[in-house]
Amino acid sequence: MRIAAVGDNCIDDYFGTGEAYPGGNPVNVSVYAVRLGLAASYTGAVGSDQNGRLLRRALAGKGVDVSHLHTLPGRTAVTRVELCKGERVFREYDEGVLADFRLSDGDLDFLCGHDLVATGLWGRIEGELPRIKARGVPVAFDFADREQGPVLDAAAPYVDYAFFSRREDSGELRDFLRAFRQRGPKVVVATLGEHGSLAWNGEAFIPCGAVRCPVVDTMGAGDSFIAGFLAGVLQKKPLAACMEQGARSSSVTLQYRGAW
Repeated sequence: MRIAAVGDNCIDDYFGTGEAYPGGNPVNVSVYAVRLGLAASYTGAVGSDQNGRLLRRALAGKGVDVSHLHTLPGRTAVTRVELCKGERVFREYDEGVLADFRLSDGDLDFLCGHDLVATGLWGRIEGELPRIKARGVPVAFDFADREQGPVLDAAAPYVDYAFFSRREDSGELRDFLRAFRQRGPKVVVATLGEHGSLAWNGEAFIPCGAVRCPVVDTMGAGDSFIAGFLAGVLQKKPLAACMEQGARSSSVTLQYRGAW
């Protein structure tokens, strides 16, 4: 079972600590998928700087296939991060060379050789999703905390598993999940932090509690939930079991600094 993660990457630079870690939604998903025993690749672009070399070396060291990680002249993306009582808060973001990255035909062929493609809001590949779906490859997409916008409009019809980040369950959230599923996805999931997660499959809402654990840093918690959930999908587990696997995966990530 192979997951292709594609899209954005960055170096997470923590305010005032001197710590910097490789990250980015699809990057994190690829690493966590390997941690769960799957094969995974990451397709994207880093700069020709020290951060780019760090990210490539770190991914390869985790067993992620980086054969389609491109190096472009310029800066690797950087996100400034502040920790507030264990909760990560994103500050400034420098997109660097990702602003110029586009998938080649060879990249598309490579992605479609996997069992599932995972990407997200800042990955800049929503325009390529029709080509991926046309070849019968399931797509997972992390929409983060967005509820509307051009990326959602472009991606929704071609997504099988849609993920959103919210704070708690509510009638408004359930209405949103119902409405969004009608735009294309088979399953729509909202991660709810300490309140667990909630999925809508068109027939029923499936809740799942969080796994209680010491919280050191929430960086990557949502991405590790996604990786665990998608591992369950590829293992053909029921939806509730996929969510439980996501929760367990997330609990591991919460207990250390940085995404991985």
